[in-house]
Formats: sequence, structure tokens, C-alpha cells
Amino acid sequence: MKSESNCGIGNIYQLEGRVPAGKAIPFGLQHILAMFVANLAPITIIAGAAQPALAQPEIAVLLQNAMFVAGIATLIQLYPVWKIGSGLPIVMGVSFTFVAVLSAVAAGSGYPAVIGAVLVGGVFEGTLGLLVKDWSKVIPPIVSASVVTAIGYSLFTVGTRSFGGGYAEDFGSAVNLTIGAVTLIVCLVWNSLAKGYLKQLSVLVGLIVGYILSFFLGKVDLSLIMSGGAVALPRLLPYMPEFHVSAIVSTCIIFLVSAAETIGDTTALVSSGLNREIEGKEMSGSLACDGYASSVSSIFGCPPVTSFSQNVGLIAMTKVVNRFTIMTGAVCMILAGLLPPIGNFFASLPESVLGGCTIMMFGTILTSGIQMISRCGFSQRNITIASLSLAVGIGFTSATESGIWDIFPSIIRSVFAENVVAVVFVLATILNLVLPKDMDIRKEE
Repeated sequence: MKSESNCGIGNIYQLEGRVPAGKAIPFGLQHILAMFVANLAPITIIAGAAQPALAQPEIAVLLQNAMFVAGIATLIQLYPVWKIGSGLPIVMGVSFTFVAVLSAVAAGSGYPAVIGAVLVGGVFEGTLGLLVKDWSKVIPPIVSASVVTAIGYSLFTVGTRSFGGGYAEDFGSAVNLTIGAVTLIVCLVWNSLAKGYLKQLSVLVGLIVGYILSFFLGKVDLSLIMSGGAVALPRLLPYMPEFHVSAIVSTCIIFLVSAAETIGDTTALVSSGLNREIEGKEMSGSLACDGYASSVSSIFGCPPVTSFSQNVGLIAMTKVVNRFTIMTGAVCMILAGLLPPIGNFFASLPESVLGGCTIMMFGTILTSGIQMISRCGFSQRNITIASLSLAVGIGFTSATESGIWDIFPSIIRSVFAENVVAVVFVLATILNLVLPKDMDIRKEE
């Protein structure tokens, strides 16, 4: 018989240890629901941009495959295979980072070219991850801290968009804003009044209440629950990959941006959830899983998978870091990929409900970045790196419509013009390389 210390609810705040399954599942499910719709949306956008456009039944197969792959990739992050995986409570999902470039590839060369580019790009990032010790010195803590801060900022518009209803025609309507507001209030009230470990279920409770309210307000469509049948196995190679040099090059560049985000996400998770510095093998395993899992994702016809910042924010807010607990959520994701009714039910969750739950979580990522900057110390060199990279990154990407990027080649615009994380990462890295190490000493002299 296991002792309470080896198998108890208190282990949800520990990386290792077992939590009773009945109590672990709600916490794991909370993580999956927080990212479920966002995991599926990129596929719909890229498939819709393809020429010829993918039919709805084809998209349905890809959505099912994406849920399955995301669950498998999460399990590998939690329980590494060889050097692939970080051993950290990282939740994986299809990334929005690649939507712009892959939509362009799909429109110009067709969807099979997307698959080929992701297959090669994933191997590229995964190999970079295994070799991280050879280049990680160019990314000191102040660079990672600046990237984490930028990730938090970049998600504010995502949370606001979801709060207002996503990309629905009635975005910003009174109904959507009411649903988002009620969901947020429920999360706050529950977090304030609940006792013990139940306090950390505030997001799940908010999702449930928001979903019920949405149902009575006519915002939930349950007509498609059985549209995919009761059981369906994921399909391998629904599209044979095609390899186009231009598509591969542009996609590999975005994989570098995704790697920067993964470094930031993993660093923020370790800092806010485990209260320590990230280890080299954790960063290496996280990046390797990002890359190689993306290549596997392409074999199932899906875009790349990467760490989800939403879940980093959830961990920063709840401090629930137990691997077994998050594993139960990964299993739920795999089941959703094998049992279409489960996946369709999760997918029916309205965007406004997600917005109400996530808008505060994204704020916690920003504050985690600020805390990381503080721990790095406010030397003149660190202040210069953080302040200049954030000022340029936020300023230039916020002024995209002003034409400030017009003189740059299209490939530069597609990578940087609307990606604050990419700009901050590149500029902070360059500043770290060119600024003198002894600039603070020189100032004192």
C-alpha cells in the first residue's frame, strides 16, 4: 500500500509522484481544454488556403490526426524517448506560428508541398535541439527572459480575439462578451473562494460554466458530434509529400522562430512552475521533441506541433506541474483522436469561453518574463538587451500597417512583420553578441 507522500493529491505540485487518477484527470483535462480549439484552427486555415482547397471530409481527417499526434508528442515531452523529450509538463499542439508561411506554400504549390516542407523542417529543428550545447551559449538568461516577455505580450491579442468570439461573424457581440466575462468571473471567484487543491481547478470550472451558458444562449452546435462515426483510426500519409526548395527554406526559417518560442516556453515553465533554472538536457530534449514530432505530424498530414504557451500560462497560474497528471490530459487527447465524438464535443467549445479562461493566463506569462529579467539583474547591459529588443519588437510589429516593413523582401516580412517573438529573439541575440561584456565596468570607470 502506497503512502500518501508517494501517491497523494499534494503531488500535483511536484514533477514526480503519482496522483490518484480520479483527481488527476480533471487537472489534465483542464490543460487539454485550454488549448483544444487553438490546436485545430491552424489546420483549417492552411487547408482552406490550399490550391486546390481541401474538401471538408479531408479536413475532418486531418483534425482527427492532429489530436492524436498532439497527444503522442505530449507523452514524449513528459516521458522522453532517448534524448527526445524534456521530461517536463509541456503540452504540445499544432502551432499558429507556421500559419502564414504554410498558407502561402499551400496556395502556391499545393498541400503536399506543405507536408514535404514540414517533414524536412522538423528534422532540421530536431537536429538543432540535439546539438543545443554547441550553440546555447548565444542564448543567455537575459535573451530567454526577453523572449518569454515577448511571448506573453504576443498572446494578448490572441486572448482578446478569443474573448470576443474568435473569427466568428458576430465577433464582439454582446452575447460573446457576456460569455467571456462570465467565464472569467467564475474563474476568479472560484480561485478566490475554493480551498486546497480545488483552487487550481478554476480554469476547468470556468470552462464548464461558460460552456453551459453558451449552450443555453445558442452558441453550441452539437449536430456534428457523430459526424465522424464512433471510432476512427488515424490515417498515415493522407497526402504524399512533395519537396520544393523555396517551401523548405522558408519553412525552416520559421522553424527557427518556433525554436525561439519553445526555448522561451520551456524556460518560463521551469522558472514559474519549478522555481529553478532550466537545464541543458531539458532545453535540448524540448527542441528535439518539437522538431522530430513535427516530422511525425507531417506523416499524418498535419502542420508542425510545438509547445503551447497557453499551458505554460496555466502552469504559472496553478503551479500544477505533475507529469502523471498532465499525462492523463495527453491520454484524453489521444482518445479524442481515436473517438471522433469526443473530439467533436471538445471542438464545440466556443471561443468566448476559451477567451474568458485564457486572457489572465497570458498575463501570467508576461509577468513571468518580467520576473526572469529581474533575476538576471538590472545591469546596464541587461537593461539594454531587454529594453531595446522589446521596444523594437513590439513597436515594429505593432506598426505593420503603417508600411514600415515595405522595403524588406517578402520572405523577411512573412517571418518578422507580425511576429514579435521572432524580432525580439533575433535582436536580443545580436545585442548579446555585440555588446561588450564589460560595459557596466566601463560605465563605472
